[in-house]
Amino acid sequence: MKLKYISILSAAVLLSVTSCKKDLLKINQNPNGSQTAQPDYLLTAATKATADTYWGVANNMDASLLFVQYWSKIQYTDPDRYIYASSAFEELWSTGYSKSIVNLNQIIKLADAQGNTNYKGVALVLRSWTFSLLTEAYGNIPYKQAANIDQYLTPAYDAQKDVYFALLDDLKAAQTALDPSGKAIAGDVIYSNNIASWKKFANSLRLRIALRIADREPAKAKQVLADIQAEGGSYISSNAETAQLVYLDSPNQNPVSNLFDTRDDYRISKTIVDKLFALNDPRLPIYAAPTQDATPQTYVGLPNGLLVGDASNYGFTKTSKPGTYFRAPHAPAVILSYSESLFDRAEAAARGFTTEDAASLYGQAVTAALAQYSISSADIATYVAQAAVKYDASNYKKSIGEQKWLALFGQGLEGWTEWRRLDYPQLQPAVAGTLNGKIPVRFIYPGTEQSLNKTNYQSAVAAQGADALTTKLWFDVN
Repeated sequence: MKLKYISILSAAVLLSVTSCKKDLLKINQNPNGSQTAQPDYLLTAATKATADTYWGVANNMDASLLFVQYWSKIQYTDPDRYIYASSAFEELWSTGYSKSIVNLNQIIKLADAQGNTNYKGVALVLRSWTFSLLTEAYGNIPYKQAANIDQYLTPAYDAQKDVYFALLDDLKAAQTALDPSGKAIAGDVIYSNNIASWKKFANSLRLRIALRIADREPAKAKQVLADIQAEGGSYISSNAETAQLVYLDSPNQNPVSNLFDTRDDYRISKTIVDKLFALNDPRLPIYAAPTQDATPQTYVGLPNGLLVGDASNYGFTKTSKPGTYFRAPHAPAVILSYSESLFDRAEAAARGFTTEDAASLYGQAVTAALAQYSISSADIATYVAQAAVKYDASNYKKSIGEQKWLALFGQGLEGWTEWRRLDYPQLQPAVAGTLNGKIPVRFIYPGTEQSLNKTNYQSAVAAQGADALTTKLWFDVN
């Protein structure tokens, strides 16, 4: 009888706990608010979170902008000398997976449930961009199992080749899903809900990724471009169609503007200033600010990777900050520009992937890159007529690589990836660099992966190579 009594009591307690849980769940629900996330809110949030980390401090200002020698540091110079803690590269990973991809996956689920293929197409494009940032920074990354975090708390890593191939499939699916005559979307802060522009962005991103794999898988890259042509697809076709997030006032200002409100430890790199001077490039006063104190050249770049004392000796008032265009609150975070699309088409033609005219497209790309900053037609004509700027068909990687590097100023992650892929411009390592005369060619995995996803982390390192800044990724052939 005692046992029976205990059993009855236990059952009653369990029922009571279950009932309490249900009551608590009801209490914690807002009767005036939706319990299901709305796709437009998720789209805005995912876009801004990705743009912020793409254009922000950890991945841009303290890393890739320094590696590819757009910017340099006059204080706290460790990053400019390639000295990092294991936690230095966590932001792109954590934001990419926990804020961007999670939200975009949810949009895809909601789009399927609501029968809105345009939300799905837009989310696939943005998710593909986010995954491309991750794989180009780290190499092998979780892709297949990253779609279901509830099931895979410690996701396996996929090889970079497999990630790229999957992204090309996703973007092809996005192109099919996007329908200008279909259901409307909201919350799009890139193209203001214009689906026709998203279709062009999707194709331009397909083209970019096709070139990423071109040195390894030329047949696949060529097929991607053939598919786009067969579909009758077009690419970003004007500066007005550039994929970008235009920032607003504080607290939604550009991350670069936000940083310069309180800090003064960044300067423009001597490497790019010297190149702009050598080409009499009219973008110099846009990319660089005049020195605070009068100097013979007005614009003075700082060498990358100096010791703290040596950097300070150059003088805070005698070296140039990045230009005011890039430090303005409303400065755009450019994702994929018209000029980049033209450079990519020029390269595809130079490789024999298409029958377009590489030289003509290259000239259009340079023109678009200058026109982006409202350079006058006369100044553009003078610039492109220089022998040092003209297209060299015998070394298309040099012509495209150097001009594309100039055009991508501010886009640290993209400029760094293109430098690794094209091997131009030929950069010299940081003055007091710590990598035995080398420049970083990848991010190290976040320290949290070693502690929380150790088995899969170790498998990734075994397949890819040492978890070091100098380990080349699959796409980086030379």
